Amino acid sequence: MDPISQAMSALRVGRGTVRRFRQSGAWGLRFSGLPGSGFHVVLHGRGWLLSTDAPVELRAGDVVLITAGADHGLGSDPRPLRGLPPVALGTAGTDPGPADFEFLCGAYRLDHGRVHPYLAALPGLIVVPAAPPLVALLDAHESQPAGPGADTVRPALLDLMLTHALTHWLASADRPPTPDPAITSLLSRIHDSPQTRWTVPELSRAAGLSRAAFTRRFTAAAGRSPMAYLIAARLDQGARLLRETEAPLASIARQVGYATEFSFAGAFRREYGVAPGRFRQAARTGVSETA
Repeated sequence: MDPISQAMSALRVGRGTVRRFRQSGAWGLRFSGLPGSGFHVVLHGRGWLLSTDAPVELRAGDVVLITAGADHGLGSDPRPLRGLPPVALGTAGTDPGPADFEFLCGAYRLDHGRVHPYLAALPGLIVVPAAPPLVALLDAHESQPAGPGADTVRPALLDLMLTHALTHWLASADRPPTPDPAITSLLSRIHDSPQTRWTVPELSRAAGLSRAAFTRRFTAAAGRSPMAYLIAARLDQGARLLRETEAPLASIARQVGYATEFSFAGAFRREYGVAPGRFRQAARTGVSETA
């Protein structure tokens, strides 16, 4: 599993949401406090991306990638970010009438857990051109009333848009991140086999490195120590299984490397701040998880 696939897999723990915005006249909106990653895709008109850096003009077909929840705004003209009215990303509808500027805002909200280190290491806001067929699919899907399969289609479209934006930026960036091949290979093995009883000595031998060198390079590449990353990978996989399957807790625990459901539940609560059963229930109802 490559770093982008790992990052997308980690994001699927969160709730996928999409909202359409239509704005006219003089307007501005501030997006802040997003616990996750997302994007804006401009469908019609011209506007401005506002942040602590210089404003960036946006046109139809542009995608703004928000890699790790950076504070930012959109507006009809270049203006300071401070003072813009905040908006909460949700799934509420908007006025269907004509507008000067129209865009879709999509995100994976991580009410618990953290953005993958690969995304956190990238620039906070990235602007790239959209893929027209992908925009058309997302626009058409969000134009229709929610029906059977909507909960499956929306995450797939979110994944496609986020992956497109990332890969396009990486292909055009002057200095894209350079993965460490030895560490990337081990990350893939961890994600492919989270139930394996990995140890730091075993991982360092597999990388052909001393334990000290391996730990240093792994932490630099992954943003966490080997054991911290392993625990997070296991619990992310457990959270996805809770969200996406009906598997019993004991079965999920074994699949992600825990001997009992009790040890898994304790580790899950420490990482996510909520019991596995509450997490699963909230995923089904669409309500934010609470302990």
